[in-house]
Amino acid sequence: MTLPHVPGTERLTLSVCCCQSIQAHMGEELLQDFINFCLNYMAKIKLPKKRGTFIEFRNGMLNVSPIGRSCTQEERTEFYELDKKEKIREQFVSVLKEEFKGKGLSFSIGGQISFDVFPDGWDKRYCLGIVEKDNYSTIHFFGDKTKPGGNDYEIYCDPRTIGHEVSCPEETRQLCQQLFFS
Repeated sequence: MTLPHVPGTERLTLSVCCCQSIQAHMGEELLQDFINFCLNYMAKIKLPKKRGTFIEFRNGMLNVSPIGRSCTQEERTEFYELDKKEKIREQFVSVLKEEFKGKGLSFSIGGQISFDVFPDGWDKRYCLGIVEKDNYSTIHFFGDKTKPGGNDYEIYCDPRTIGHEVSCPEETRQLCQQLFFS
């Protein structure tokens, strides 16, 4: 969705400013130890269903999904409901925090089926350091996982942003309409 330009407001143009690699940051030995530990842990979890792509390697983070990212929308919903009751991801993250304590890793539960793993300081606030030099007077952030442990929590609470908790894209659109176009 493209929002219309409002005279007197700045437009943010995003470009590739930097490139950080979790592989380079962690080193191959720690990366393999972490992946092997996760795969071993997930092999022991009994779920109604498991699908493929349990660990997705992204440039700045790892995304870990006990059910697997290849699940259908119906399977995703089923896992999410089970996870709300049994705290599968929360328990997994707790074990990882203990096993990899002192290794400079942060964990963030987001979405319905996975959690993110990234070096300390590489959460969503990372972008604020990049846009700071542009001297924006106000930065609004909209997110749904704004409680401690959620993947929006740190940037939502950051004093450099005005955080808005939302539950869906339509709510975000309505709030933007109220804030910026009324």
